[in-house]
Amino acid sequence: MEIGDKISIPFGKGEKEGIVYKIFPKTVYIKIDFPKHTGKIVKRSIIELQTKPVKKRKAPKRARKQERTKEKSTA
Repeated sequence: MEIGDKISIPFGKGEKEGIVYKIFPKTVYIKIDFPKHTGKIVKRSIIELQTKPVKKRKAPKRARKQERTKEKSTA
């Protein structure tokens, strides 16, 4: 990501496209054109703009407890 790059960011229920205006170690300033406010500068963290890996969900406590009891009974 460099100054002047076009990127799309999640905004509200959809996505907005903007141009990178400034870059700092943890934040990015993006210039976005809104219908009533052209050239608005929006601040976002770099972590928000990166693709997010899918987290594995834990099994519910009841299921985990049943698995432990099965392991104990077979051992």
